[in-house]
Amino acid sequence: QNLKTSAIVKQLVAEGNAGELQKNFGSRMEFGTAGLRAPMGAGISHMNDLTIIQTTQGFCRYLEKNFSDLKKRGVVIGFDARAHPSSGGSSKRFARLAANTFISQGVPVYLFSDITPTPFVPYTVTHLNLCAGIMVTASHNPKQDNGYKVYWENGAQIISPHDKGISEAIEENQEPWPQAWDDKLGDSSLLLHDPYATISKDYFKDIQKHCFHRNINKETKLKFVHTSVHGVGHKFVQLAFEAFDLSPLFAVPEQKDPDPEFPTVKYPNPEEGKGVLTLSFALAEKDGAKIILANDPDADRLAVAEKQESGEWKVFSGNELGALLGWWIFTCWKNQNQDACAIKDVYMLSSTVSSKILRAIALKEGFHFEETLTGFKWMGNRAKQLMDQGKAVLFAFEEAIGYMCCPAVLDKDGVSAAVITAEMASFLATRNLSLSQQLKAVYDEYGFHITKASYFICHDPKIIEQLFDNLRNYDGKNTYPKFCGRFKVSGIRDLTTGYDSSQPDQKAILPTSKSSQMITFTFANGGVATMRTSGTEPKIKYYSELCAPPGNSDVEQLKKELDELVNALEKHFFQPEKNNLQRKTE
Repeated sequence: QNLKTSAIVKQLVAEGNAGELQKNFGSRMEFGTAGLRAPMGAGISHMNDLTIIQTTQGFCRYLEKNFSDLKKRGVVIGFDARAHPSSGGSSKRFARLAANTFISQGVPVYLFSDITPTPFVPYTVTHLNLCAGIMVTASHNPKQDNGYKVYWENGAQIISPHDKGISEAIEENQEPWPQAWDDKLGDSSLLLHDPYATISKDYFKDIQKHCFHRNINKETKLKFVHTSVHGVGHKFVQLAFEAFDLSPLFAVPEQKDPDPEFPTVKYPNPEEGKGVLTLSFALAEKDGAKIILANDPDADRLAVAEKQESGEWKVFSGNELGALLGWWIFTCWKNQNQDACAIKDVYMLSSTVSSKILRAIALKEGFHFEETLTGFKWMGNRAKQLMDQGKAVLFAFEEAIGYMCCPAVLDKDGVSAAVITAEMASFLATRNLSLSQQLKAVYDEYGFHITKASYFICHDPKIIEQLFDNLRNYDGKNTYPKFCGRFKVSGIRDLTTGYDSSQPDQKAILPTSKSSQMITFTFANGGVATMRTSGTEPKIKYYSELCAPPGNSDVEQLKKELDELVNALEKHFFQPEKNNLQRKTE
């Protein structure tokens, strides 16, 4: 019943444009553990009013089956500022239609009345003890995309088998229910609640538990520039600074207000490097700010840059900021907890493709470190299990600039990470230390961890499958590579097939998934490299790391060795020319 998508389809039929119709209607969007992510537009392969209604109907039925008290507890729904005028789709409209679906079935809905950061949804699920949460966002994807992200009652993103169960329920509930299109339904319903004011207040109260140096914050002369890259973050990071008694940030004026066109950047993703931060650098130079904090458009990720003595800007990688935040959060914990026994219940987590720096800190300091599969859904669920056993999970991170600094949110949170980074920088400034100098101190103490990650773009799933099959049959049938150029392979873990050469029974300990590709190579020189496919983008990613024991200070030699390893990996394992892969460009 959306006139715009309806008109698009009628136009394609009138033109006899079979190719475009096939693209729009050939296959339904797949509902996975990341929910949905696709361009907005007409047809069942796109995000639009109808596919949102169908998805929510399926999700609603699945929740009814799993929770006898769904009609008492309810769900929360949040949205970002994305909009697609040509198809009439927007995050706000999709959120309202989803709310409508639940209300028509007698389920209470806590629908935010305005845009919020993604972490507010998992926070609300736990804070109000709800059955589930939905966030309508495509995070840092290109402007035409949107997404539908789902949280379970434990406040973490769903993991298997919920994705399959929801997917089946969507298939069984495709015809819109009688009141599906009545978008005024919620307005007069007693089942519709707006959690915006309460949650804003309570969230900032909760993150204040992680503020340890209020006096330093009040006095600091450090200046911070912030960009929300045309997303939702501006207001919330300002409020977080207020909650920590830090002076207001300098916001990049051209990027501080939400704009679904993302006019000043090619990709609204701070992970893509310096290109996204051009305006931030200019403002920082003008106002004499030393540090830049950049959120992605739904404010669940954080990038940080610092001006060096040389006048150059250093953008920290996700692994480097993970090292700094891990060191800082542990240091703050240690200062608060003098009891030597308490440390045996302390945990930190990171994903298997992230730097192992936390493992090195944990070994030396005596707390526990665990690695999980890639993605915060795994870290969030594992953190909740540990917390339910009475353990303290201080910190979790992934190299894709995602940080969980505060256990009130069991997902990555760019708002709390921004303000905790600012407090850390303010504290270090009182010791005349920069973030870069402290990072070096962390590596000096716990061993250098040099990492390098990138990706290739490939739009052809067949080529991707062939590339990984080739690696599994590299030296004849069912034999993985023994060398990558001059580098000897000493171990293989394949989380697509479940093989791990380092285990006595050759079975991997981490869960395996046939639906995505992921192989990790360990090399005789101590290097590790993982190649994997992305769940949300047409990318084959790689992550590499060389770790040195404390005291090995020849960093340049380590970097050179890692560069050579990465070059060999690209040349021999990716074979970009042969496979027609497109390199990541700035």
